[in-house]
Amino acid sequence: MLPLMLALALQAAAPIAVQTLATDSMSQIEEPQQAVARTPAEWAQLWRKHAGDKTPPKVDFGSQMVVAVFLGSRSSAGYAVEILGTQQAGGVLTIEWRERRPDPGDVVAQVMTSPSHLAAIPKFAGEVRFKKVTP
Repeated sequence: MLPLMLALALQAAAPIAVQTLATDSMSQIEEPQQAVARTPAEWAQLWRKHAGDKTPPKVDFGSQMVVAVFLGSRSSAGYAVEILGTQQAGGVLTIEWRERRPDPGDVVAQVMTSPSHLAAIPKFAGEVRFKKVTP
């Protein structure tokens, strides 16, 4: 019985695969935010806010959902966001992400950017939280 309980505990804590749908430095979403789209309608609305009239990537909402992180407007190039992975515990799915900033002294274009990362993950019915991870 103990080996079965241990196997189930390890399986519940296993990370979930993240499939990148889009990364962009010029999202039309200019305020920092995180988002979850569980239905085609939610996905269409999120994509329209992010990319306007561009055709959205296909997502199988029978088995997947979309998670996204938007950094909002930044004053130069050199910024990026990356969804690193997920952790599931206690009925909550945590999306771990990090922000990349230009290092002091980096030569970067002085142009407004709005970095984003949108990803498909296996469908999850419970609460989804986002956690910024620092290097």
